[in-house]
Amino acid sequence: EVPAIADELGVGRVFVKDESQRLGLPAFKILGASWAVATALALRFGVSLDAVSLEALRASMGDSSVTLVTATDGNHGRAVAHMAGLLGIRARVYTPKGVSQAARDGIRTEGAELIESDAEYDDVVLAGAASVAGRDSELLIQDTSWPGYDRVPRWIVEGYTTLFSEIDEQLAAVDAAPDIVFVPTGVGSLIQAAIEYYRGVSRSRPAIVCVEPTVAACVLASLRAGELRSVDTSAGSIMTGLCTGTTSRIAWPTLRDGLDAAVAVEDGSVRAAVAEFTGLGRDVGPCGASALVGARAVFSDADVRGRLELPDDAVVILLSTEGLAANPLP
Repeated sequence: EVPAIADELGVGRVFVKDESQRLGLPAFKILGASWAVATALALRFGVSLDAVSLEALRASMGDSSVTLVTATDGNHGRAVAHMAGLLGIRARVYTPKGVSQAARDGIRTEGAELIESDAEYDDVVLAGAASVAGRDSELLIQDTSWPGYDRVPRWIVEGYTTLFSEIDEQLAAVDAAPDIVFVPTGVGSLIQAAIEYYRGVSRSRPAIVCVEPTVAACVLASLRAGELRSVDTSAGSIMTGLCTGTTSRIAWPTLRDGLDAAVAVEDGSVRAAVAEFTGLGRDVGPCGASALVGARAVFSDADVRGRLELPDDAVVILLSTEGLAANPLP
């Protein structure tokens, strides 16, 4: 809980969901990657999902040659590579331009083959997908979808819902429930999970706000157009994990129908927010800090705040999706 930010925003309470450490990695992505990898391998090798475990998967694969393949702007690729290491199989990870040296080094420490590129994220996703064509021993574990590829992204979304279940459980322990949740958004899988969770299994019905970099606001562009739109991300952003040009195909209907607001934020404001969190003793990377900048945009606009029908004592959730180790400031 961060009372100083609550006072600034003029709300009841502000909580930061800290994902700077998750199963030994500096971001939340392992939640989706672990479930997607486990499900894909269980279905391929005949392991019951009711009894799936690392041990069962390793035993089922035997001497089979398996390679996990993905494209990433940092954290997802490392999570997939980490799963490969736990399972004793290979991983190949494609990265676009703009990925930090720390993120690339992190992927290598997991034992993955790293394929670096000067292309944009969307193009690298296509390259990774093309690389597995005709290779039965290779599994594409991508966190965004396109026509003909949606099962794995669906499993990743399912894995991400764990995060929101934890929020409900942790808030219940302090007699609170969320009124509004700010979600840093790239391809849209995490915010898809948020909407499906809060409009489905959760008793809470908070407003849900998408926060994107101004240079990669593909959700905002799609909402304005009323259909999926891609944007040019060549300008780059310090919010590397959010610098994606196209919203996941399976996420779009959920976002279109379930979002309460979408905000685009600038690098300069996010950089300042990272410094503020550091001063408060919180390990928050640029992607996570975008949630605070988005909250400031909403709560400084009386019209938006009124349309969201937020109470004066609102409980605000800021999703901090990574620590600085995942994405150091350039």
